[in-house]
Amino acid sequence: MSSEQDIYILGLSFDYHDAAAALIKNGKVVAAVQEERFTRDKQDSSLPAHSIKYCLDFAGITSDQLSYVVFYEKPFIKFERLLKTYISTWPLGFLSFLKAMLVFLKTKLWVESRIRKALDGYKGSILFTQHHYSHAASAYFCSGFSEAIVVTMDGVGEFDTTTFGYGKGNKLNLSHTLEFPHSLGLFYSALTYYLGFKVNSAEYKVMGLAPYGDPNKYYDTFKELVEIRDDGSVKLNMKYFSYEYGLRMTNRRFDKLFGGPARQPESPLTQREKDIAAALQKITNEIVLKIIAQARTLYPYKNLCLAGGVALNCVTNGKILEKKWFDNIYIQPAAGDAGGAVGAALYVYFDRLNKNYPLPEGSTMETVYLGPEYSESELEKFLEEDVKAIIGEDKKLVYKRLEYNDLIDQVSNLINGNNVIGWFQGRMEYGPRSLGNRSIIADARNKENWQKVNLKIKFRESFRPFAPTVLEDKSAECFDLTVPSPYMLLVAPVKRTDVPAITHVDNSARVQTVNPEQNKKYYDLIEAFYKKTGCPIIINTSFNVRGEPIVMSPQDAFNTFLHTFMDYLVMGNYIISKQDNQQLVDKEKMNKYLGKFKLD
Repeated sequence: MSSEQDIYILGLSFDYHDAAAALIKNGKVVAAVQEERFTRDKQDSSLPAHSIKYCLDFAGITSDQLSYVVFYEKPFIKFERLLKTYISTWPLGFLSFLKAMLVFLKTKLWVESRIRKALDGYKGSILFTQHHYSHAASAYFCSGFSEAIVVTMDGVGEFDTTTFGYGKGNKLNLSHTLEFPHSLGLFYSALTYYLGFKVNSAEYKVMGLAPYGDPNKYYDTFKELVEIRDDGSVKLNMKYFSYEYGLRMTNRRFDKLFGGPARQPESPLTQREKDIAAALQKITNEIVLKIIAQARTLYPYKNLCLAGGVALNCVTNGKILEKKWFDNIYIQPAAGDAGGAVGAALYVYFDRLNKNYPLPEGSTMETVYLGPEYSESELEKFLEEDVKAIIGEDKKLVYKRLEYNDLIDQVSNLINGNNVIGWFQGRMEYGPRSLGNRSIIADARNKENWQKVNLKIKFRESFRPFAPTVLEDKSAECFDLTVPSPYMLLVAPVKRTDVPAITHVDNSARVQTVNPEQNKKYYDLIEAFYKKTGCPIIINTSFNVRGEPIVMSPQDAFNTFLHTFMDYLVMGNYIISKQDNQQLVDKEKMNKYLGKFKLD
């Protein structure tokens, strides 16, 4: 029940990638979701109408009950940056200039009117924060720290590409900035492009490829590309990059420097690509550590907050942890642009409205499970009625419902039996990681599961490692990790030798820890598996296939289950076996579906 004193703020991010909406009530995040989960368009950048509706419906309010709506950046300043860039590089990039101007003049400059229309003529205040303040707020105001160094790193906001400063009480101060075109995020994206992967989407693939290469092979070559100063700021040699004015990230000079053209997407990977990725990761670690070291000299706080797309680089985060510079580190789980929706709303509430922080009653973002969920009656309706739209009116789905303890017991047995399981539970996760509610799970001890899940279910590159989920109270026994890692944002060395399916080629893993307070059902499942096997670790990868967003609805989950080589689907307390439903598998339709997903 809300009162007249309740302050609802809707934060929005859109028009670039990973559009999202987030709703806070009196300083607490109550709902947050990315638009791609509804539209099934990966990294959907459109105005998040579905996400807005979900947030308002979840809170049981209408748009006229919103105190403020906040957009995560300032479009007119971004427009100014584009104009200055194209003028400074003229006449290069004329076609790119025309394309960008048409988009801005048609849509991106009219954010306020578009929001009001989406909110049925909302008459209240619409505010705009700076891009990197949205990132900073998403980390600091969710951390629970009363003071902290705050670092944000991404491609580019308005002009800024990297910032650092501090949060103290309810105020944020980003005192140091690096400006476009010099950008660690764009540097990493340019190499992602050169290596044949999708920019603003597949940077994590480059991170996963790096351990297969020799970081020293191209390290000196990288020094021609980037000057790294002692304070962590970088100056890119722009004669090798074309993202200021062109539709490509790198140019022919770049090709010549590295001895050949960019790898074509979908073509085989060679040792050259692996060595370049390794050097890139080494340089990235070096730059980020210098930035943070510089921040520590100016602000001697013992807590660190990170956000922005670069903060999703789990390898670099692990290097920060190894330094033992801080008592606590908080990384926003939705560190990319989606998290800007949360940050924009929190920044207005605490900094602009001058509300007390930290909150006396607990964290502002108590859980990452902030998206849609489906009740037992909704799941049953899907299995009995709605599923017929997928399998046909004349066919019947075979499934069973188990009581909680029986479900935990049976599914833990199935994992031990080397089955691959779609695990669909509760509210979906906010951010890019599946953390036990929209996950594909399997036995980490079975090395064959690496290839089985990669090639037969995820349809993705065979070099890509899987992340483990481990019981938090057993994590120190299994990994060289001294802190919890609930959001799968830290890479750590693996101590066990019996979990090859989650151990990368460099003996590391991207770890998720789980405890009963975070996710009781998921914890109970892994604990049951541990009691039967002595192994407190399972594979956890996102419930989707390559090129599609993480599944959100029962329809999404069932489609993925039916058309892949997954063995079981568990939705709530309902369990569906592929073996029991062979009559539903349309081989022709399945092969057509699988044909959409080609491996790099």
